[in-house]
Amino acid sequence: MLPTAKTPPKTDMADISVLLYSQPKLGKSTWCSQADGALFLATEAGLNHLETYQVPIASWDDLLNACADIAKGEHQFRTIVIDTIDNAYRFCVEHVCRQLSIAHESEASYGRAYGMIANEFTRVLTKLSLLPYGLYLISHAKQETVETRAGTLVRTVPTLPEKARKIVLGLVDLILYLDLEPYKDDQGETQFRRVIRTKPTTTYEAGDRTGRLPDTLPLDYPAFLEAFDADPFKDQ
Repeated sequence: MLPTAKTPPKTDMADISVLLYSQPKLGKSTWCSQADGALFLATEAGLNHLETYQVPIASWDDLLNACADIAKGEHQFRTIVIDTIDNAYRFCVEHVCRQLSIAHESEASYGRAYGMIANEFTRVLTKLSLLPYGLYLISHAKQETVETRAGTLVRTVPTLPEKARKIVLGLVDLILYLDLEPYKDDQGETQFRRVIRTKPTTTYEAGDRTGRLPDTLPLDYPAFLEAFDADPFKDQ
């Protein structure tokens, strides 16, 4: 049956999927740990400094099992954090290669392995994103050279392989880049504060499909929630 009413915009963080990335040690995991009922699917070490609920993930099967338990809904968690999505994708590649008895995806004929990897990775992430929980995907940052009509640009992007990056960027509602913003202190010395970039530019990947966030936010989870919960049209 065709719909009789428009779908309302997403205004609850439990409906939102987020890609968060930055250079190392800027506070990605700490920021995500403050999300409501956060559960980490930890694909790499690095949470020793945090008191969190976490499930160690060392293979694609581990991730599938954890996702199955999450989908049952017999828990108190409200936000699922995959830390990092890069390693999760690597586990997916290894899983498909084992199924095909090959060492590398390029060994399968006619791009078969590439297609199977993309389908499996997309299938699992899509199912997770449709569950009634927030979904946070953590990645690192790298710089890549981009050729444009105006010349060569150096752009900061997530470290995900290109095929996985396209899948993730097409899935998430928010692409948040953690950055260091320079400012002058009272003595005129240059200092740096940690901020979140939410809108795309020529120098970094970011995006906000919800339209609820300002271009830049302090790296502070309560400030992020306050901005997200605010009515974006109240002053219009």
